[in-house]
Amino acid sequence: MRSMPFSRTCAIANVFRVDDADCNLPGAVCEDPRFIGGDGNTFYFHGRRDRDFCLLSDASLHINGHFIGSHVPGLKRDPTWVQAIAVQFSGHHRLYVGARKTAVWDDESDRLAIIFDGEAVHVPNLANARWEAPITIASPSLTVTRTNKAANGVVVELDGVFKITANAVPITEEDSRAHSYGVTADDCLAHLDLAFKFHALTDDVHGVLGQTYRSSYVNRMDVTKKMPVMGGERDFVASGLFAADCAVARYGKGGNNADVVRVGSGDELVTGVECSTGLSGVGVVCKK
Repeated sequence: MRSMPFSRTCAIANVFRVDDADCNLPGAVCEDPRFIGGDGNTFYFHGRRDRDFCLLSDASLHINGHFIGSHVPGLKRDPTWVQAIAVQFSGHHRLYVGARKTAVWDDESDRLAIIFDGEAVHVPNLANARWEAPITIASPSLTVTRTNKAANGVVVELDGVFKITANAVPITEEDSRAHSYGVTADDCLAHLDLAFKFHALTDDVHGVLGQTYRSSYVNRMDVTKKMPVMGGERDFVASGLFAADCAVARYGKGGNNADVVRVGSGDELVTGVECSTGLSGVGVVCKK
């Protein structure tokens, strides 16, 4: 009897993309990471799978991205995506937003993980449902609001500082076939499409995305190419998800003195995270 071929694409059910982060405006970080800088120019930064990179670093705000990817023999590089972001801001506050590892994707099932200062943030899976940090903990106000229609979309706002729209999305069978992403049956490579808006950056801001907001920034990439690629990986790599120690860090003091807070268990709350202390795994958030 002839056996059926094994499908190397994850199962997808009820996929619809609504209220997506706008991937065509300045501040967007989407797909195989395609950035639109503060200067309006589009570029790619591929980073490296299973590593962390400084997306933005300023005096009172630091954002790292955790990159995941797949290894496809024959390709010149591994395709990568931003699976999670780690945000640090004044008051020694830390915020994690990430996509959980998922085999069978359903947009009606919440696959976002959100953690603030070591505690899981629970936002009802309802349109416009809202969570707000106690004013005694976060000042100015920090809120997390569900988007209008998608269980896997949120808007995170720190009043007067930033607005981040984050959508957890999978690599679909069509995506994988068209781009040879090689996703497996047990992992849809769930990742984030992101749109950043900043309100109070200094002119010393840096990072993969952050540097493009400087008044002195000069784009040295070949913008005539279909896919202009930003290099300089060594300037942006960090030792851990919450480590503000990339070469261009502007936030606080860099270093390897990260400690660890465990959050939750058993539900893959946080995946693909490795702290600078060497501890890694489910339910781990690195903190300075």
